Parts: sequence; structure tokens; C-alpha cells
Amino acid sequence: MASEASTFLAVVPAYNEASTVAAVVRSLHERAPRFDVIVVDDGSTDDTAGRAEAAGAAVVRLPFNLGIGGAVQTGFVYALERGYDYMVQVDGDGQHDPAELDKLVAAIRADPTLDMVCGSRFLTDDNRYPAPISRRTGIHLFAFALNLILDQPVSDPTSGFRLYNRRAIALFARDYPHDYPEVEAVLMLHAHRLRMAEVPVQMHPRGGGRSSITKARSAYYMIKVSLALLVGLMRRRRVVEPGEPAPVSASRGV
Repeated sequence: MASEASTFLAVVPAYNEASTVAAVVRSLHERAPRFDVIVVDDGSTDDTAGRAEAAGAAVVRLPFNLGIGGAVQTGFVYALERGYDYMVQVDGDGQHDPAELDKLVAAIRADPTLDMVCGSRFLTDDNRYPAPISRRTGIHLFAFALNLILDQPVSDPTSGFRLYNRRAIALFARDYPHDYPEVEAVLMLHAHRLRMAEVPVQMHPRGGGRSSITKARSAYYMIKVSLALLVGLMRRRRVVEPGEPAPVSASRGV
């Protein structure tokens, strides 16, 4: 179990991120020392796990590549079983800045009704993270759809830089989307009457490795996430009232 003084966990899902993962772990230790750090090695074929361990992270090694959804859900299960109060997802490619974690923590502590806080690259004044136009178009389309569904502004629905409380951890440890999970996870949160907010954060270009969303897969990504939104709207889930534990359902990613 996590100690009373150590209730924060940073989960770093990583697949073939040997070139960047050690720097990410060291940065978390230096800039966000309240967070324990685990790296979920998603069946990497390089030395991701070894370099993460050498940098001081605990490592969970998956026997084969599950994809981002399975890797992140492994982190939720780890956090739930060890009693952490908060869990943050930090990408292993160096895009997320651990120095920005204080903004997420401050937001969730300022409003006890929040279950998830997302870091948005599109709320900053200088917008120093210009994504390619095809990526921006997709993000804005998903944001528009979620705004209609949630009746709440959402600017960066594909951001993986997210802090969760115990209710959200419990929900996603039991049920989490597989491929490209970020947008559907927002919809799931809404379906279970959990609340989210966004805060502006700076993000950096990928420090190494390769994105899973290549140009060839962009069309598939758009179709897959659009269908996930449609299915999510039609899928019947028992509504969880505020204060009620999340229901146990079939695990989808672990």
C-alpha cells in the first residue's frame, strides 16, 4: 500500500521509448517529487525497461504489446491495488512537462467535485505546441462533438496528460478503452456522472521514438474514434450516482 505521505502515482506508458524514458523518469523525480513513478513497458523490443529502472522507476513489464489503452489500464490497476489517491499519466516520449503537474494537482484539490483534470495545450496564451493541421482538425472535431454531448467546453480531448482521483482510478481500472482511448474515456467519465476540467499546460514536441498515429493511420484514427463516440453514446451503462463506488465490469485492457 502507498504510505500516507505518498498518495500520488505517476504512470508512464512506454513502448520502445528507450531514447527518452530515462529523461522522463529523472524529470519526474526532480520536478514532481511527491509522485511515485512506475513505467509500464508495453512489450518493448528495445531497452525501455532497463533504462527506466536505471533512472529509478519501478517497472511493470507486459509480456507483449497491448497498445496504449492496455498499458494505461495496467497503471490504473496498479494504483487501485496499492491505494493511491491520485494517479497521473505522463507520456514516455517527453511531451509532458512534470513541472506542470502542480497545476493539475492544484485544480483537483481546489474543487473536490472533480474526478479528472486534463492538461490542455490549446488553452495557453502562446500556444507553443502547433500540431500538424490534420491533427488539429481531428482534435477540434472531437472537441466539438464532446462539447455537444457534455454541454461543457473541451479544448484538448486527445491529451493524455491527465490526473485522476480514486473514483476515476476505480472506474478505469475496471473498464478502459483499447485503441486511442482519450476521447472515449472522456465520454465514459460523463456516462458515470464523474466530472472533469481542463487547465492550460505547456507541452513539448516528441523527444524521440515514433508516434503510433502516422499519416497512414490518421484516417483510421478519425473513423475509429468517431465510431467509439457513437457506440459510447448508444452503449447502456448503469449510471453511477455521486459518492457511489464505480461498478465492477469486465476488464477490457488487462
